[in-house]
Amino acid sequence: MSEPTTELDSRFSDPDAVATGWEETRRALEAAELFWISTVRQDGRPHVTPLVAVWLDDALHFCTGPTEQKAINLSHNANVTLTTGCNDWQRGLDVVVEGEAVRITDHERLALLADAWARKWDGQWRFTVGEGAFQHSDGGQALVFAVVPAKIFAFGKGTFSHTRHLF
Repeated sequence: MSEPTTELDSRFSDPDAVATGWEETRRALEAAELFWISTVRQDGRPHVTPLVAVWLDDALHFCTGPTEQKAINLSHNANVTLTTGCNDWQRGLDVVVEGEAVRITDHERLALLADAWARKWDGQWRFTVGEGAFQHSDGGQALVFAVVPAKIFAFGKGTFSHTRHLF
């Protein structure tokens, strides 16, 4: 992925704000433990739920059971928004990732992602790979998706800034 174009939207930023740099935004995505995913049901109603995700190779990756609402929604509309950040008003950085969720079924790629999940959470999230998905030790399966960002918003707080990273 090439370096994004980064711009401050002064309409929604304090007069003395500066754009959040791409490196700071990327570090926030790598470190975040919890994201909220927004998908759209077939009838147009939104669906939002928390999940864990891994930033790896310029994409945000998440998994879900094949019968979960987000998986059902993705089967007819792959557009997603994933958000993470800090619930404080005066500090932190909130990040919003917009893109299309693409299912990953390649065994080698899934193995790399399973290792990334285990490393990020010190072994609390462990998966084996088989049948084009993550496999749980209890026999369940999790479909894995990658979201290559179309755009990312970074909202700085304290000195409020509204940054867009366009890819």
